[in-house]
Amino acid sequence: MSDDELPPEEVEARGLAMLAETGDAIATGVAHEAPGFVRRSVEQLLDAWGRADAATRARALDASGPAGEAAARRVCERLEALLATDPAEQRATPLEIVRTIYEEPTAILVDARVPPVVRDAFDERSWPEDRYGLVPRTLSDLGDPDLGPLHLAWGVAKASVLRARIRAKGP
Repeated sequence: MSDDELPPEEVEARGLAMLAETGDAIATGVAHEAPGFVRRSVEQLLDAWGRADAATRARALDASGPAGEAAARRVCERLEALLATDPAEQRATPLEIVRTIYEEPTAILVDARVPPVVRDAFDERSWPEDRYGLVPRTLSDLGDPDLGPLHLAWGVAKASVLRARIRAKGP
């Protein structure tokens, strides 16, 4: 049976349950993956640049652990606020929030005096503060391939809720 054949209240309730389930799974995955993403980002840029002395490299890598934990807390707090908001009032997606994770590794790399990387015009316009091309394209880019499909499921659930509400209002 399609959503259009079910009572809108039932469709909305199912959509809200799916939103809660996928939102929780996204937040859990981000909390788990964010620290490693920050560390890998710092390490990869330091390796690619190849000019950091041993002390600078050690300092940057040491800073990446606490920065990764801070990124996880910050991003998860914003995700929790988004997910606690009624779907009709949400003004961002989980991916938009997660994309801010570039901030912590960027601060470490700036402190280590790593020069910015060359980015394409779209990336420069979309994320002007992302000097190192660290903005994740998908949730899977954090390190867990199962996170990407969760974002799609979250979007389908949100659309289902909003469509059901429109149907409930009638013509």
